[in-house]
Amino acid sequence: MHYTFSGNSVLVTGAASGIGEATARLLAANGLSVVVSDIQAHAVQRVVDAISADGGRAVGNICDVAKPDQVQAAVESAQEHFGALHYAVNNAGIGGQAGAVGEMSLEAWQRVIDINLNGVAYGLRYQIPAILAAGGGAVVNMSSILGLVGIATAPGYNAAKHAVTGLTRSTALAYSASGIRVNSIHPGYVETPILDNLDPAARTGLVGLHPIGRLGHAEEIAHAIAFLLSDGASFVTGAALAADGGYTAQ
Repeated sequence: MHYTFSGNSVLVTGAASGIGEATARLLAANGLSVVVSDIQAHAVQRVVDAISADGGRAVGNICDVAKPDQVQAAVESAQEHFGALHYAVNNAGIGGQAGAVGEMSLEAWQRVIDINLNGVAYGLRYQIPAILAAGGGAVVNMSSILGLVGIATAPGYNAAKHAVTGLTRSTALAYSASGIRVNSIHPGYVETPILDNLDPAARTGLVGLHPIGRLGHAEEIAHAIAFLLSDGASFVTGAALAADGGYTAQ
């Protein structure tokens, strides 16, 4: 599938595996120059090499999104290598510790908030000025079905992803008249490394939550992200797009 973009460069965080990797590779295949940003250095290089082997253009960036100076450096990497930053996908995230809020580890809570929420906020803080300087563009923030509905055993993740939904809407309202569109994507459960440790019974249970009868694939979410960034979504901003196999329709 082909997408058309007005700009030429994109920063993707959490791009070394799963949805982030699929997104980086799809956007590169559609002509964007990609900053492949992640905390895992070897995996970053693997994705950069794969994009280059397929005829795309990419550079690697090592970044912990919980650290504002590293997030700023990721944006500057796009400007240094590609002349400007036009698009961003704030995808980096972790699952966090399972358990009810009355039993949670405060350290685990803080880590999930730092990465899944603060990491997005730091990204927007530095991406928005860069995209404005480039003449406009678009951002997609990674939320979740758990940014739309609740679950009893993931208070930190639930809180962070709901907050990303609100942060996305606020940012869209603030910058829509300045030529920047900002949307959130809300995947259902997707076959990514975050689910690698599930036992067969738990996996079967997750499948049963999706009326479509299966888990999602990273490439499917990547296509939804590419659409939201593309000129085909030029009238879409402040939206919360559920790509969830019917999970939240129930």
